[in-house]
Amino acid sequence: MNNNVKYQICTRCVMDTTDPDIVFDKNGYCNHCIKAIDWLKRPPYCLPLIDKEKALKELIQRIKKSGKRKKYDCIIGLSGGVDSSYVAYLVKNWGLRPLAIHVDNGWDSEKSVRNIENICRTLDIDLYTNVLDWNEFRDLQMAFLKASTPDSDIPADNAIFETLYRVASKYRIKYILTGYNTSSESILAKAWSQGYFDKKYIKGVYRKFGKKRKLKNIPILSQYQVYYYQLIKRIKSINTLDYVIYDKEETKNFLERELKWQDYGRKHGESTFTRIFQEFILPRKFGFDKRKAHYSSLIAAGQLSRDEAIELLKEPLYANDMDAVNDISFFCDKFGITKDEFEKIMALPIKSINDYPNDYKTLSYKLVNISIKLAKRFLKRNK
Repeated sequence: MNNNVKYQICTRCVMDTTDPDIVFDKNGYCNHCIKAIDWLKRPPYCLPLIDKEKALKELIQRIKKSGKRKKYDCIIGLSGGVDSSYVAYLVKNWGLRPLAIHVDNGWDSEKSVRNIENICRTLDIDLYTNVLDWNEFRDLQMAFLKASTPDSDIPADNAIFETLYRVASKYRIKYILTGYNTSSESILAKAWSQGYFDKKYIKGVYRKFGKKRKLKNIPILSQYQVYYYQLIKRIKSINTLDYVIYDKEETKNFLERELKWQDYGRKHGESTFTRIFQEFILPRKFGFDKRKAHYSSLIAAGQLSRDEAIELLKEPLYANDMDAVNDISFFCDKFGITKDEFEKIMALPIKSINDYPNDYKTLSYKLVNISIKLAKRFLKRNK
């Protein structure tokens, strides 16, 4: 966070100048909620209920047709969180034959393990678990912590998408149904995290700060590979929850009642690393509180008022100091570092993706992106 910038908060949502790239218009509206409101006007999210149901029916028919004579007709990611758990219920209720994918990176909470087991058993869904090499993955995460960027969740997210696309390609499955939902995830400041599919960036950080300098057991998914899967393999990623009326709190109650799902009591409770990183490291070191993006998304979607969001932000990320102490103690033990070493990491000068080699800087990457956009337009017109 730049302390020299005069503090300002959006007059419509709760995004503020903790995002160094935020821009406000003459009404005090920020670029994030302006873009999100425009995004929310796109189908299928914006469709009237009857049209949304029609679009969903057509989607289900396409998925079933693509999966004829195959064991599975779609893939779902399953973390044990509320969004992915509800997607699992929905796809089975729609008569689809999903293969559930879970990536075990060593940070699953006990509740998430139980949730995944209960869901797959109750719904009779096959589960494929990709267990990452713990020593190498831990070293990759530590490399990102030492790189001192706000991007330390990138290794986990990249591993999830690498597994989803790779397994979909292996089984010739054309649809990945995700738990992403526009209503609560339409806003995220780029400066708070970026480079999810930037292979050059991820490998560059590991080469500089990792113990072995070269990853051997954890493949990294590049943006080029994403394009390959999407355009050549024709694998589609679907924002499943945009096709239904989705209220997260009601869904939690439903899952608890029907699938013996257990609530984590906090966002991202299924991953202890993500929880500690977002609730302790990001706000205390970088000044970033991702709740602002989440609440602002809900405001843009009309599901939360700005006044309600402001009151929610007054609540501490940790109920008491002891919870934070216990979390950091667990974090240090898991990484095999001392608390002094952790404090040294916290005190490192703040960096960004631009301080390291990355694909975005290269001309070839920009040219490929332009070519891909043109190709997508062509394919859409000639569908």
